[in-house]
Amino acid sequence: MKKLILLVSILTLSLSCEKNITTSIPVEITGIIQKQGVTSYMYGTHVISGYALRSNTILLDNYINYNVTIVGYKIDGYPVDGGPDYIEVTDIVCDIMNN
Repeated sequence: MKKLILLVSILTLSLSCEKNITTSIPVEITGIIQKQGVTSYMYGTHVISGYALRSNTILLDNYINYNVTIVGYKIDGYPVDGGPDYIEVTDIVCDIMNN
């Protein structure tokens, strides 16, 4: 019985983390970052050029309404519910001349 509980716990944990895995291919997207509003797909904190964004390393609020190029990775398991691709942002290049 203990082995079954342990197996179910490990399986549940691995499935809950599955959508946070990112691909190893970097993406670059240029546009103006906006705060994410109310959506039907309910993921991401910000948007740019039709992509939902999140970042664990960069404060995206600092770049709202700025023309930037983001560098990041597509998060596996997305899009869902008719939403956009979901990007984990790892770097931002701000276009100072166009801001």
